[in-house]
Amino acid sequence: MIGSSIYLRDRAAFTGGSPQAVYEDLWQRGRKGRLRTRAILAAATLILCGLLVNAVFGILMAVLVASADAYVHWRVYHAASVWRRGLRGEQRMNRLLRYTLERRGHRVLYERTVPGHGQADQLVFGPGGVWLVHNEAWHPDAEISRHGGRLFIDGRTQSALVRGLTARADAAAELISRVSEVPVKVTPVLAVHGGKIARSPFAADGIVFAPPLKLLRWMSRNPTADYSPDEVESITRAAVRALPIGGRSTPPAAAA
Repeated sequence: MIGSSIYLRDRAAFTGGSPQAVYEDLWQRGRKGRLRTRAILAAATLILCGLLVNAVFGILMAVLVASADAYVHWRVYHAASVWRRGLRGEQRMNRLLRYTLERRGHRVLYERTVPGHGQADQLVFGPGGVWLVHNEAWHPDAEISRHGGRLFIDGRTQSALVRGLTARADAAAELISRVSEVPVKVTPVLAVHGGKIARSPFAADGIVFAPPLKLLRWMSRNPTADYSPDEVESITRAAVRALPIGGRSTPPAAAA
């Protein structure tokens, strides 16, 4: 399309009036206010510490307070980076998996299709079991919580999301088990990019929710099986045959 970017695929996040565009605009408008508040905090710290101790100590503490305030705001802005770009977070999770679990001997398949149930962002195979990782990015102010064992986002249940993810994991387990000829359980988990989680990880509707790094630690510390290295390789090969890449529809028997 004429006028569109050849580097970025068309996303609602880049259109005027989208939640991401509004958030970005409000953030830029608030820059002067943040700088003013930072200057006031630094000046007050300089005066107070300078009077109580000495001028050098006052300057050091003022710099520290200003740096801390800048870091807090940077963290808030950075936490929304995936959502602001109109992404779900699978690319960030891919990088984390390569630098963490894969280096510890786990095997990972990326962007595999579960026929009839959509795409699995990542399938992780390790001595402790098999996990289907789904990624979602929410607005930085979105409240992500559990009530009565169910997932709520801003006070609303997420039945479609939970039902779809559970069905995808169950279907993947059935297909992999059929090829490997041994029962394989696939545990669905969800990596949360952005939003506000009071406590994490937490389980809701039978699925564990957590920010990416916390989710990876949880997976390492909460095994669902006990596989040998050979079994991990065998199950991974079965998954390669059973689940096509992306949108491919190659039958399992014809895959290498």
